[in-house]
Amino acid sequence: MPGILYVVATPIGNLEDLTERASRILREADLVACEDTRHTRKLLNHIGSSVPAVSYHEHNETTRAPEILKRLLAGEQVALVSDAGTPLVSDPGYRLVALCRKEGVAVTPVPGPSSVTAALSVCGLPTDRFLFLGFPPKRASALREYLSEAASVAATLVFYVGPHDLVSFLRAVVEHIGDRDVFLVREMTKVFETAYSGTASAVLRQAESEAPKGEYTLVIETGKTLAPSNAGRVDAVAYVHGLMETRDLSQRDAVRTAAEDLGLAKRDVYSLFNKRFDR
Repeated sequence: MPGILYVVATPIGNLEDLTERASRILREADLVACEDTRHTRKLLNHIGSSVPAVSYHEHNETTRAPEILKRLLAGEQVALVSDAGTPLVSDPGYRLVALCRKEGVAVTPVPGPSSVTAALSVCGLPTDRFLFLGFPPKRASALREYLSEAASVAATLVFYVGPHDLVSFLRAVVEHIGDRDVFLVREMTKVFETAYSGTASAVLRQAESEAPKGEYTLVIETGKTLAPSNAGRVDAVAYVHGLMETRDLSQRDAVRTAAEDLGLAKRDVYSLFNKRFDR
């Protein structure tokens, strides 16, 4: 019988956030596949685990995945972890998971901490509809296109931003997405956890005055307008719901505002909204 690949979420900072199940699996597995063996060994030592660890990262994923698959097919239990948080969320691992699925090896999630959901839970912005966009591109032309597309999405946006890219990225956000309300947090669950909220321009000024440290998670409020050409059924419904959340409007006022913004007949928007929520 083949073994099982456990995709294990680990703390994003505070070691007390490791679940009991994750701790048990990291002690009982035959192998731990991780981005940085030195970093993960500290966690394993903390929970009293002597399980061997092997590196698995973006630079060796192509060759390492088949090696780990062989061990799984031989019946071993393997725990896949990232340096912090939930694996495969802007982290390597999908090649191994895809191989396991193809070869009939069971893949089981061991859920736990995630910077995305942690930031969303405390951002104070609507979270019923969000889009995670990971790390932004560094080239100016690619970043411009990337943000221009994101600007029209009717959802709260979530990004990961490196410390040395923070100021330039916030400037690009103001230019290409607009001066929307944002929530910026770093060092979540750690001693020096720091959060900023306000307009993108205000948070930019704060970032310019401080030396950047650690990885950042940035949450940006959904856009309040959509081009008429994008006013399809789902967008109209989401837009009404977003107006009710972000502007604290009644259903009637939100429908009227959405119809004006989207260039649709009020009765059509009202009909779409009711059909969506009366199912």
